[in-house]
Order: sequence, then structure tokens, then C-alpha cells
Amino acid sequence: MQQPYNEIILETSTLGIRLAFRTKQGGYSPLHWHEELEILYPLNGESDVFIDGVTHRLKNKHLLVIDANQIHSTYHYGEQAMFLCIHISKKSLEWYFPKIQDFHIQCCPDEIPDEQFEHYLKINQYLQRITELYITDSMTSLLESEGLILQILAQLLLHFSSDTAPLLSANDKLVMERIRQIIQYVEANYTQPVSLQDAASLLGIGKEYFCRFFKKNMGIAFLQYVNQVRASHIYQDLIHTDLSVQEIMEKNGFTNQKLCNRTFKELYGCTPSGIRKMKASGK
Repeated sequence: MQQPYNEIILETSTLGIRLAFRTKQGGYSPLHWHEELEILYPLNGESDVFIDGVTHRLKNKHLLVIDANQIHSTYHYGEQAMFLCIHISKKSLEWYFPKIQDFHIQCCPDEIPDEQFEHYLKINQYLQRITELYITDSMTSLLESEGLILQILAQLLLHFSSDTAPLLSANDKLVMERIRQIIQYVEANYTQPVSLQDAASLLGIGKEYFCRFFKKNMGIAFLQYVNQVRASHIYQDLIHTDLSVQEIMEKNGFTNQKLCNRTFKELYGCTPSGIRKMKASGK
């Protein structure tokens, strides 16, 4: 599992909307969060999307929404992942809907009840139309696409949102801030030795309490998490560089090859050498 980080969304329109069509290497994408709401619409294959401790299976041409500040990651089954990705700043749309940030949107294909399916299908049709507009690339494609995105957001607020979520307590906010600090720390230091004591000291808490805190909120032991972060970077280096497996392993902070192979196999189904052999054979 790759490192969680705070993804900064750039190049937004004046309405706080960013529309992107992306193609990226298959496999695991790191845990992260962002202040904007995210709509994912895959154009090929299948993916697993991990949101706040729950894994959702996402098939192509099925949308999934990740609300603002939700920690999430993805695993795409296939060599390349192609998808439409939309980020929406709720704050930028407060003029249209002043209470928008009080609403939590939850829309995952494996949780759609029968009575909401028609609305879910309608939103998917909007996303398909946005894809077609991208392909035709006419002079008004972006204008029409943003109009459709506003309709999508309206449908999500009407049919897939709730304003009954309790406000975050001071303790909840502290937990979120601590998780973000650790996420950023691991991202910056995974190539170096990282210890439990280092992480606990960063938060100013004891090592034993830190272990319980991290496992409770992230669903994984801290050192296991750090090794998964390293393994995800190794995967990218195996695909995109010609460095030897040993060089890549050391470059990304692993000093124990057996542990590296075991962690990597848990994530990718084979050892780093297996990925390099597949690359060499063109598979």
C-alpha cells in the first residue's frame, strides 16, 4: 500500500471544478485525501477503492463519489487505468448552496438501493456524455461539461446526501490532524529508517499509545504500513526505470529483501523480480 498524502487539486475553474481524463499505470495508488469532493468514473477494467476502512469494487462506466477529507486509495486490476476524474470545491459553490459543506455525499455502486438506482443511472449517463464531449473536443465542450457537472452535483445532493452527520468534536479533529501529520511524515521519510519512536515523538505521545492509535484509525500496523508505502514506490520504479531490483529496493528504504518480497507479493501477487521479468517480456 502506498503512502497516504494530501493531494492538492490545481487548475480548477472559477466554479472550483477540475475535470481530468487520466491514464496511469495499473496497480496500487496511495492513500491520500483532499479538501475537494471527488467523482471517479473508470473507463476500463475494474478497481478496488478503499474509503475510510471499507473496500468498494468499482467496474468501468460506474461512478463512485469520495467526499471531501475522506482518506482513500485505489487498486486497479490491469496494466493501465483510464478514468474520468472530477474534483469539486464545495466552498466555491457556497453562493449557490450556502449549506453545501454540511452535507455528506455517499454514492458507491455496491451500496445503491433499488429506489435510488434510477438516479444513479442518470448520473452515469451525464458522465458518459462528458466523456463524449472530451472526445469530440468542440469549442463548447468544456462549457457543456461544467454544466453537466453542476447537474451531477445537484443530483448527488438531492438523492445521495445527508445533513444529519454530527459535527466533528474537538477529539475527532485532533485525530484527523494526527493522521495527516503521520501521512505526511511517512511520505517525506519512507526512503530512510522510520521507527515507531520517531512517529510517536512527532505526535508527542507514547510509543504504545501510538501503536494502538494508528491501528485503530488506519486499520493496519504502522510499520506494516511504512513497508507497503515503500513497496508501492518500488513497483513504480520497476515499471519506469532500468535500475536493478536491488538498487530499487535500497533506494526506497528496504534493507531486508525477504521482508520486501513478502510485502510486495501481498500487494501485487508476485515478487519485484517477477514484475521486472514481465516488463522484459512485454506482458
